[in-house]
Amino acid sequence: MSDHEIVDSSFSAIINAPFEKIDIPQWCFTLPEDEYRRCSPAHIAAGFTTAPDGRRMSINVETIGGSLMVQHYVETLAEKHHLILESVSEIFTPTGRTTIHVLWELSAKRIDDRTCEFTNHVRSRATEEFKAFLDSQGIPFEVFRGQRQPMSIAHNQGETPLFASSIERAALNS
Repeated sequence: MSDHEIVDSSFSAIINAPFEKIDIPQWCFTLPEDEYRRCSPAHIAAGFTTAPDGRRMSINVETIGGSLMVQHYVETLAEKHHLILESVSEIFTPTGRTTIHVLWELSAKRIDDRTCEFTNHVRSRATEEFKAFLDSQGIPFEVFRGQRQPMSIAHNQGETPLFASSIERAALNS
């Protein structure tokens, strides 16, 4: 774990659909808000747009550990079975607003003709703004990281099988 890494969390779940029918970028960039909300009680809103450079962007709003997060996930790799998104995510806390860097990676691999393994991998790192935010409050980074990790890991663990089910429904309905 690097000095600035907050969380590195990865979970997998089974998708009961043929590998050929899985299209993770298509799912991500057309995900209806109500479907996003069904994937976690912490999910508030979702939408999609484009970044200034024309790349697709998924905008997600959720609450993790009592803090509201607005994530602006821009595609950095978009293959049918592998999607990597990056966001400088805004965090709204009781003591102010700041940012963290989040790398979100979703992938599927074939198990057999009817099933795939979905992996949801989330990594977050402190931005310079975030480190200054903690410093201004006298909060040691290690203390913050120790409190944030269990909440972020539990969130990822809970949403992964629900994302897999949502991708499965999209694949079977295509």
